[in-house]
Amino acid sequence: MNVLFLSNNPKRASFKQRFAVYFDILKQNGIDVTVVQNKSGFLGKNKFFKAMSDYDCVILHKKGLNPIDAFLLRRYSKKIIYNYDDAVMFKDSNPDKYSASHYLPFKRSVKVCDIVLTGSQYLADFARELGAEVKVLPLGLETDKYYIPDVKKDDCNIRLVWIGSEATLRYLEQIKEVLELLGKKYDNLKLRIIGDTFFDLENMEVEKYKWQMDKRAQYLCECDIGLAPLPNDRFSNGKCSFKVLEYGAAKLPVVASPVGTNPSHLIDTKTGFLAETSEEWNISLSKLIENKAMRDEMGEAGYNVAQEHSIEKIGAKLASFIKEQVS
Repeated sequence: MNVLFLSNNPKRASFKQRFAVYFDILKQNGIDVTVVQNKSGFLGKNKFFKAMSDYDCVILHKKGLNPIDAFLLRRYSKKIIYNYDDAVMFKDSNPDKYSASHYLPFKRSVKVCDIVLTGSQYLADFARELGAEVKVLPLGLETDKYYIPDVKKDDCNIRLVWIGSEATLRYLEQIKEVLELLGKKYDNLKLRIIGDTFFDLENMEVEKYKWQMDKRAQYLCECDIGLAPLPNDRFSNGKCSFKVLEYGAAKLPVVASPVGTNPSHLIDTKTGFLAETSEEWNISLSKLIENKAMRDEMGEAGYNVAQEHSIEKIGAKLASFIKEQVS
């Protein structure tokens, strides 16, 4: 069985996390994988899409199609699976306002495919409203690469940690006021940001660590509490973030907003706390800062939850899903 993955940018983290991490598992299940980047412009479009008739299935990743691409993709493809794991139907800068430039290409992609694959029930509902058959498959992660048992923590300090990209740093900034209050209250508290862009706090030292694939586990395991804030809007509710799972895989308790897939990945009061208001963030973080036994217990519980989202388990489900559609 041969499958073609069609992406706007196969080098982006979103494609790697959603599909590339499973390629070895797919091969083990008898599925040969080819990845191509969507062709821009009009020249050679017919030839580009005609080549897709050589494949048993085309998996379209997040791409909202224009009318010509939709026509050609449907004309030449035997089977089309459309995957999205973000709220691509909304404009992230103004998610509460209807955006024709986002919704119409999304609708076109849904209508042209045979089945839709999403990362959450919230996202699935938008395709179901258009009459599509939908399958939900959560994101997976390489759980065995996050926890390092012999990493020594600094017992004199408590480290809060956030890991993410420049585009999502603004989500951490929304709890800046809480962090400043905690910095005043606890003189042994530090914030570690693992990413590519940073900010400073007046009342707390900020450790700025550039994200590195081979260092992320060490950077996380040296910390004590994971942070996963998100704004409560239509775009963020479509986030299939695995930040909570990353923290869990590193045996860290987590405080997270009840938005997107966070409530699915975090068991409130067992693996961490869901916090919506500033007061809830303050109370939840204070509990964890003051209670090492609670941190350890919740970290262990979060580790067990993360194992259920290993790439081995999710990859096997993806392989079964593809085979089911093609057979």
